[in-house]
Amino acid sequence: MATKPPKQIEHIGIAVRNLEESVRFYTELIGLKLLGYETVESEKVRVAFLEIGETRLELLEATSPESPIAQFIEKKGEGIHHIALQVDDAVERLDGLKSKGIKLIHEVPKEGAHGNLVAFLHPKSTNGVLLELCQPQVEAKE
Repeated sequence: MATKPPKQIEHIGIAVRNLEESVRFYTELIGLKLLGYETVESEKVRVAFLEIGETRLELLEATSPESPIAQFIEKKGEGIHHIALQVDDAVERLDGLKSKGIKLIHEVPKEGAHGNLVAFLHPKSTNGVLLELCQPQVEAKE
């Protein structure tokens, strides 16, 4: 594979029914630092990011019954939803995976939390794990 391997686990996504209760659990009882909240309208979710070492946990609460998170919880209950891998070039990575027969949920990255480019790989091609490719937003140089 000509592309560089992923840099790190960017975050682990956890589907939750109640974001506030889940944040309290992870901050007050586990001791993680809350980094902030964000609503991702395209996915119909409200998220909270928590810092743990060099990675983060992303707690996801559906804002609509049509949200993929609502559907996930309906089908499987609360729990780990996805693992996000940080990559340098999501487009190049997706093209390479597609050419090798990997089933993609998104063939083109879209904007996710923090303005990052994100795309999901289908669990049928990844040993049952929903993987997200996450390309951090490039900050403009002043």
